[in-house]
Amino acid sequence: FVINWFIALYVAASACYGYDEQSEFLAAASQDVLWQGGSACGKRYKVTCLSGTNLGVAVPCKAGRSVTVTIVDLCPTGCRGTIDLSAASFAEIADPDEGGINISYEE
Repeated sequence: FVINWFIALYVAASACYGYDEQSEFLAAASQDVLWQGGSACGKRYKVTCLSGTNLGVAVPCKAGRSVTVTIVDLCPTGCRGTIDLSAASFAEIADPDEGGINISYEE
């Protein structure tokens, strides 16, 4: 599964909690995999970086690191991943310069 990161400064309300961001370790769920008509709101997932998707960073994953995130939004149309992590969440497990990573996740 591939994820990307986004900046967690909501200019528009999130699909789950409006303008209440809950924490800095946030994620948006993809429509086709996790969203399930909104039932993903509030679910927590442990996300681990497996490898990078770009060629720009030699070692994109932070070895042995995982981050637990809360689903607070629906990934917008055109989302290229299963989960979009907030910038803070992404930086916990990978080099932000990578931009996108392959992951494993579990609820």
